Amino acid sequence: MKKAMFIWNPSSGKEKAADYKDFAEKTLIEMGYEADTRETTGPGDATHFAEEACENSYDLVVAMGGDGTINEAVSGLAEKQHEPLFGLVPLGTVNDFARALGISLDPEEAIEGLKTGREKRVDIGKVGDRYFMNILAIGEIAESTYEVDAEQKTKLGAFAYFVEGVKAVASDEVTTFVIEHDHGTWEGEAKLVLVALTNSVGGFEKLAPEALTDDGLLHLYIVENAALPAFARMATALVRGKFEKDPAVQAIHTTHVSIRTSESLSCNIDGDEGSTTPFDIEIMPSHIRAVVPGETDQ
Repeated sequence: MKKAMFIWNPSSGKEKAADYKDFAEKTLIEMGYEADTRETTGPGDATHFAEEACENSYDLVVAMGGDGTINEAVSGLAEKQHEPLFGLVPLGTVNDFARALGISLDPEEAIEGLKTGREKRVDIGKVGDRYFMNILAIGEIAESTYEVDAEQKTKLGAFAYFVEGVKAVASDEVTTFVIEHDHGTWEGEAKLVLVALTNSVGGFEKLAPEALTDDGLLHLYIVENAALPAFARMATALVRGKFEKDPAVQAIHTTHVSIRTSESLSCNIDGDEGSTTPFDIEIMPSHIRAVVPGETDQ
């Protein structure tokens, strides 16, 4: 019998994950899998569970949770000799990876969609010994997201990130970056540097409209130091899908990025704190065997 590991985070989805757990298990059994359910209790659990699934040649790994849980599961699957199919059920505040893959944000629909899904190989990024599927962000705005605690996310959702981001934009602190990429080197002061893999970033599905989950590219956006009105203009451009056309934004599409800063900065990887500058970022093309909706060409 085929084996599936179901990894779920009980604190995701405003703590509604338990409502969908039984349905997910039942669905996997109906699909002909022997379902092995694992509940996360702390950071790193989903990674360890996914690694175990690879070591024991599971056919499918399904992760249910927010972008952090999904990132951990993908990290456990990365660079392994055995490659299980990977399905996901979004239960987070933003759910960028699900949006990019065209997976329903309704948990029951996402679970039901596993039955008719098809395989698609998708890219992931690597920085040091960490992996990401959506976004790597550096700068004071990115660091401000660490101020958003679980209670704020539960009460305010994605708006909680907006509140902290505005505080960072209004401050006077800037950092000098030296950024090397396929086409040369950029040096200057920036409020924010983004390296995106998908078109959905922070719930905005038009930040990187040309980004595909399998295009083999890192989509680099450098937001130069600017006054608060300029950020208001950029916010409008972001909603309209014109972010990279803004005069204060440098948009570069590349296969590698090397970043140095005037002072050490931590990056934000898929919503969680990551590596500290300096570091190199690389693309790992078509690395994960994702399950995506079968009826659409995502």
